[in-house]
Amino acid sequence: MDDILLQEAVERYLKNEMSEQERAYFDQLRTSTPEIDQMVVEHAMFQHEMDFYANRRRIKSQFHDTYNKLLQQGILQDGTEKTTGGKIIQLFHRYKRVTGIAAAVGGAIALVISGLVVYLSPVNNNQLVQLSKDIEVIKRNQQYQGNLINEVKSKIPENARLISGGTGFMIDTKGYLLTNAHVLKGSGAVVINGKGEEFKANILHIDQQRDLAILKIDDPEFEPMRSLPYGIRKTKSELGEEIFTLGYPRNDIVYGEGYLSSRSGFNSDTLTYQLQISANPGNSGGPVFNGQGEIIGVLSTRQAQVEGAAFAVKSGYIYSMLADVKKTGADGLSNIKINSRSSLRGMERKEQIVRIENCVFFVKAYEK
Repeated sequence: MDDILLQEAVERYLKNEMSEQERAYFDQLRTSTPEIDQMVVEHAMFQHEMDFYANRRRIKSQFHDTYNKLLQQGILQDGTEKTTGGKIIQLFHRYKRVTGIAAAVGGAIALVISGLVVYLSPVNNNQLVQLSKDIEVIKRNQQYQGNLINEVKSKIPENARLISGGTGFMIDTKGYLLTNAHVLKGSGAVVINGKGEEFKANILHIDQQRDLAILKIDDPEFEPMRSLPYGIRKTKSELGEEIFTLGYPRNDIVYGEGYLSSRSGFNSDTLTYQLQISANPGNSGGPVFNGQGEIIGVLSTRQAQVEGAAFAVKSGYIYSMLADVKKTGADGLSNIKINSRSSLRGMERKEQIVRIENCVFFVKAYEK
């Protein structure tokens, strides 16, 4: 279930618009999924706060209307009241106090919600949020939506436990994929292309320092590609350059666009670029393209509580990682050949996306 459908389900649940069977299932879902239970609690608190605010606005409007009527009737003059208006002033002071308390409680609720969001976010360096996502949540959401995952033949081992997920992209036609190291929290993985085809994959190398990792599709159903449409840029990109990305914050591929806003990342980190782009859990490991269809980076994190501030590992570090790996003589990695030239130059964006999307994969990591 995507975020919009889940939000609608939470609202129906809180408004008691679900059938008994739906409500019973949702109660079970809340019990087994802390993230969904947290969402219900936060949404209920938010609605409560909004009710306080609406009541305050209503009372204020009523006082304003009453005050104007009393002025027109001559009961109030120049801010003073006649004897018959004493009760109005008493009423005002009494409700003013209640309204003040409501506003204070509403403000406290807002602070609590903000604190919960910050505390429960997977934050790195207290201000960076990794863009991998919890596959268990996705699995339960799909079940609630009616997609009975257990009826679908998956290539994940029967007793394996799904841990995390994100995005990966092809760097060699023989089935080599690149993603972020923090996406691969388990011992194995499967990858799914834009057509919904699932393939087994082996984790070949994880570079925690650069936050990069390499997988290789090892599945008899996989057919190697003839060529990759994009190239991976060796040199640095320019400030203000328009960029776009494809990834899996949902179960189907999602397009996003923006621009390169800084040549360095968080706290002047030289490993990454700062991008002005919307990024969500699941975008980790996604390729960042410039207008010519060259990969300039690998989307990895975003800044907490800052709208649109995301960070991507610079594409040059893909080359340096592979150079280091090849020096060690690691099996399975010495044959990787990266394309540095893009065949997407001069194409319209829609056509570029059509050529690219089947080279971008949904990565699911599991623990046996």
